[in-house]
Amino acid sequence: MQTKDQDPSLLNEQQLSLVKQTKAVSEQRYRMLFKATPAMLHSIDAQGRLVHVSDVWLRTLGYARDEVVGRLVVDFLTPASRAYATETVIPELFRTGQCHGIEYQAMRKDGTLIDMMVSSVIQRDTGDLPLHSLTVMVDVTERKRMQRELAAQHERLRVTLHSIGDGVITTDARGRVEYLNPVAERLTGWTNGYARGRPSETILHIVMDVSRLPVDSPVNVSLSEERFVSLADHTILISRDCQEYYIEGSAGPIKNVAGQTLGVVLVVRDVSEQRRLNDEMKYRATHDTLTGLLNRDEFERCLQLTLTAAHRGEAQYALMYIDLDRFSLVNDAAGHAAGDQVLKQVVGIIRRFVRKGDAFARLGGDEFGLILENCSFKTAQDIAQTICQGIDAVRFQHGNQRFHIGASIGLVPVDAGWPTTASILQAADSACYAAKAAGRNRVHTYFAADEMIEAHRQDMQWVYRLEQALDKGQFALHWQQITPLGDENGGLHVEILLRLINDDGTLISPGAFLPSAERFHMATRIDRWVVHEVFEWMAEHRATLPHVGTVAINLSGQSIGDRDFHRYVMELMETIAFDHQKLCFEITETAAITNLSDAICFFESMRKFGVRFALDDFGSGASSFGYLKSLPVDYLKIDGQFVRDLVVDLVDQATVRCIRDVAKITGKKTVAEFVETEAVESLLREMGIDYAQGFLRHRPIPLDKIFDARPIS
Repeated sequence: MQTKDQDPSLLNEQQLSLVKQTKAVSEQRYRMLFKATPAMLHSIDAQGRLVHVSDVWLRTLGYARDEVVGRLVVDFLTPASRAYATETVIPELFRTGQCHGIEYQAMRKDGTLIDMMVSSVIQRDTGDLPLHSLTVMVDVTERKRMQRELAAQHERLRVTLHSIGDGVITTDARGRVEYLNPVAERLTGWTNGYARGRPSETILHIVMDVSRLPVDSPVNVSLSEERFVSLADHTILISRDCQEYYIEGSAGPIKNVAGQTLGVVLVVRDVSEQRRLNDEMKYRATHDTLTGLLNRDEFERCLQLTLTAAHRGEAQYALMYIDLDRFSLVNDAAGHAAGDQVLKQVVGIIRRFVRKGDAFARLGGDEFGLILENCSFKTAQDIAQTICQGIDAVRFQHGNQRFHIGASIGLVPVDAGWPTTASILQAADSACYAAKAAGRNRVHTYFAADEMIEAHRQDMQWVYRLEQALDKGQFALHWQQITPLGDENGGLHVEILLRLINDDGTLISPGAFLPSAERFHMATRIDRWVVHEVFEWMAEHRATLPHVGTVAINLSGQSIGDRDFHRYVMELMETIAFDHQKLCFEITETAAITNLSDAICFFESMRKFGVRFALDDFGSGASSFGYLKSLPVDYLKIDGQFVRDLVVDLVDQATVRCIRDVAKITGKKTVAEFVETEAVESLLREMGIDYAQGFLRHRPIPLDKIFDARPIS
């Protein structure tokens, strides 16, 4: 409704004309404004209908003017924007007279959408009634698209930073924290909210793992030097709640396109578990699993450091080599689990005498090593003796069984006189061997002129040479004929003899190396080599050996007591084809008696193949005749000690006659060893001995010479 001032009936004609002219000019200018403006403009009346629209508005939405004027403005909005405009924006506009920054989504004529930002004011008449609005619309489609992309990128970045396993911290150009991802929150103990704005060194408390000295802030270093900075090795991050983490990481400056430093990004990785695993692997590589002591490799490394220090004259040192006595009885009687428990108890006893700085190790099995640091040799002797006495005093209980073991200890001063760790370890081992040889459960101190140690050293040298000979085939087989003293048509009777080929080509007799081989349990390996070589040789020359009636092979006592050796020979007999009945195994009387049940078992298994047996060195044992009933042998080889002086020694003559009589009664043949004179041979023939063996008739020669040999009559 119009006011009184606006009633045309109250105006004179001149005034009325002036008003109409003014309105017309105003309307014309309004239309010109909408037509000329480069912006999207529209005007709506109080009912929300479009009164004016700009050309840019029409071009943007794709309509003609007559298609839009008079229509509701909300007809050109999406349903969601239409509801928002109708229910909220337009009523508020006409109530307050203005609105700013309202976001709509409009639809073009072709159906595509456009994002707009709208600002409006209401034009009122002189009576303050709203005539129409003046609305400016800005196309923000591209801006909204970029905002959405930025938001999506931000979300991806947020998700990425939250998902990666490393801690990420960003700061501003002053080194103050701007952001912590969840991993960084866990490592530092600070939440993102509490950390924001605080100096990085407050959030990151980093120290060296051993010295515990603080590490320079990588953020500050990166800012001041404008470069990437890597954290030092072996650094620890201490969190707000005092948790410690081994970390690796680096910090780098964040720069804009102009090259200005905006801040720093720091990436840290928790390597505590990796460090723990590395430490565990290192521990396992240097320690014995059962006892927790140093292992042999680490002990030798410590010994090398000790020897180097001794060469510089820095202090006095001593080395102990400890070998338990009678420990094998525990394993044999109660099993290896009990043996392991005993070893742990022994370690506990020895630990009581190990001082700080000493190196204590398990070298293998029941052998231990101990390096005494800053220790006079007199003190070392006292400690070694105390260890011996401490172990000897204890009785180890397992169930109802009690075990008494001891310790043999070799003690060596570590000084500049030793060139290598190998030499000093060998000396300690030799001293320990001397302690065992002297009666066990005692300490033997090394000194250079010690005969027992020298003997052990020679044994060790033989062990090395024998190992080399087995690996490189440096053994040779010879043979010696055994001569019949009566009528014999059984063909050539020979004994296979072993020789070691020296580096210069000379031959070494078994008497020089077999004792060492037996002491260090190599005899069975040598026997295996001999047996295999002879079997293969007999199979290869089977057609050319009809003149050979007996081939005798010596076996050691260790082989007789070794059931694995029995199986080995059995397998060879079953797989290698040769004249088995020509084979005869010679076993010393002592070995047979010591391993009586094993010997009988071996004899019986070989009898199936027609193999014969001889008792070597017969008569040397105290109970020789008593065991003949139990041993199914074919030959008795009379010990050479009764043969050498047979012509002049009546006791020897009586012994040989006695052996002859027992042999005849039990159906066995007799062989006299070490026959070197015709007088001895003649007397043996007169006594009724069946065979003679010695240098008188035949000296050992290489095996290939057997093809031309014939029996000696």
